[in-house]
Amino acid sequence: MDQLTRYLFENFGAKVWPRMLEHISLSGTAMLIALIIALPVGLAISKLKPAAAPVLGVLGVIYTIPSFALFAFLVPITGIGTTPALMALIAYALVVLVHNTMVAFNGVDPAVREAAKGIGMSPLQSLWRVEIPLALPIIIAGIRIATLSTIGLTTIAAWIGAGGMGQLLRDGMNDPTYSKLYAGIISIGLIAIAADLVFRLLERLVSVPTQQQANKSPLRDLLVKRA
Repeated sequence: MDQLTRYLFENFGAKVWPRMLEHISLSGTAMLIALIIALPVGLAISKLKPAAAPVLGVLGVIYTIPSFALFAFLVPITGIGTTPALMALIAYALVVLVHNTMVAFNGVDPAVREAAKGIGMSPLQSLWRVEIPLALPIIIAGIRIATLSTIGLTTIAAWIGAGGMGQLLRDGMNDPTYSKLYAGIISIGLIAIAADLVFRLLERLVSVPTQQQANKSPLRDLLVKRA
């Protein structure tokens, strides 16, 4: 423990912190790109039911590929570095995000959609003002799960030259004191815990206004009358 404390104290700014930034940057970039792809795809397959099975099937096949194998498969095509790491991380994140987004929109009560239509909302208005607010807490829960998974998988990216905390773990395996190894493990854990807390807080912040809007919405009165 003394050696670990000494290593963190002496090397945090020069070695640990830069690797943490690399890890966060790589994970965050992968999640951002995956979200840009997954949200519209998840919404689309929630509306087009026949497309759901083939899309989720393809993503499911990708998810069954071991991470090391997928990284190794991409290296001859793209070379080493961040490109194959991003491609693999995005692919794995898409599995969770697309499925979760589809489930979130499918979970919106059809009666709510009908009520929105009944008070004159267009499909686009119903999507933005009714469906997205109701689906948002579940979508954010899925983003949290995908983010934690991506943070863990990013560790493997160091083995193909993408940097991050995995580099510290790899170097630490040759360190007789294991200070680098433990420093890397603790740092990855702190990143994951921080991300989890942020998204859990965001889930709560989104859930409360969503419930308040639902209670005040004219759709509620219309649904009560129909019941």
